[in-house]
Amino acid sequence: MARLIIIDDEKSIRDALRDILEYEGYEVDEAKDGEEGLELIKQYSYDVALCDIKMPKMDGLELLLKAAEVGRGTQFIMISAYGNVENAVEATKRGAFDFIIKPPDLNRLLVTVRNAIEKAKLVMETKTLKRRIYKLNEIVGDSDPIRRVKDTIDRVAPTEARVLITGANGSGKEMVAKQIHEKGSRAAMPLIEVNCAAIPSELIESELFGHEKGAFTGAAARRSGKFEQADGGTLFLDEIGDMSLSAQAKVLRALQESKITRVGGDKEIKINVRVIAATNKDLRKEIQEGTFREDLFHRLSVIRIHVPPLADRREDIPLLAEKFLHDIAEEYGAQSKEITPDAMNYLQSLPWTGNVRELRNVVERLVILCGDEINRNDVELYA
Repeated sequence: MARLIIIDDEKSIRDALRDILEYEGYEVDEAKDGEEGLELIKQYSYDVALCDIKMPKMDGLELLLKAAEVGRGTQFIMISAYGNVENAVEATKRGAFDFIIKPPDLNRLLVTVRNAIEKAKLVMETKTLKRRIYKLNEIVGDSDPIRRVKDTIDRVAPTEARVLITGANGSGKEMVAKQIHEKGSRAAMPLIEVNCAAIPSELIESELFGHEKGAFTGAAARRSGKFEQADGGTLFLDEIGDMSLSAQAKVLRALQESKITRVGGDKEIKINVRVIAATNKDLRKEIQEGTFREDLFHRLSVIRIHVPPLADRREDIPLLAEKFLHDIAEEYGAQSKEITPDAMNYLQSLPWTGNVRELRNVVERLVILCGDEINRNDVELYA
């Protein structure tokens, strides 16, 4: 059941609105002024607040701002006898869902309330989903190498600095990139990922910069590239060491000038993108061999983060294994299983050439094939 609050200094208005809303099946609280309304909003989670603008102690517009700081996601429908455009515009600027003139039209009021409740639900679902995604991208471990990675992420994320992430396949480079994005000022904007190793060299430029209609055989329509799609957000160039030299040159120009040109076009398009790159290669060696541009390397590597292989942080294996046990059980809708101490010691002794990705695969296999308690024999059989 949706929960609403009416905030108005006129008791007759509160009573009338309460009768209407309770008749519709809503749970309704009320407050006689802005200060009382704010205290209730701090204590309880309301889907919608119907709030007068002109009130003693604290007016509705001030309450609107203070309620946003509380972060409950309550949708405000402002109501006022003064139906001027300035009030409506100001309320909207401050985040109000809608503006209604007193006395409200009953049908419009109910439709607006229903729409505001739907938006409140979407806001809550989005927050829940973001928390779930953040949990999935959480970097697990307390070893010294991983603590250094976490500390660097916390320092660099709020900045606009470009970051080059290095490390072996499966070590967690993508998770580091996602953490930098989610902890930065661009978190509300898109994170666009490009796996440079998975795209043929003849298509990489079109993928990154887009193309105009007729630019090449099969280009039946104009298409925006990843740089445009990431505008305002973050572009993650995974396996940047596999990018062709011609594409490297265009990426360098994009970073230098904050402009791109679609394949087959001549119009320059301004972009505002933070670039994070990752590679499992030794780029300095690639530079010596002439397969990677040194100037691009220096553009990308303002900050460098090396993700250690799992073999260099074996003390993190119990934490990672427990997390994977919980996550996989939740994913399958099953009860979480336990690993015996002997089995965990054996897991820590394995080489883990596939790093964290291999560990997760092994844990998933154990969850599927073993009983409620996973012992050493199970690990020896299925790892």
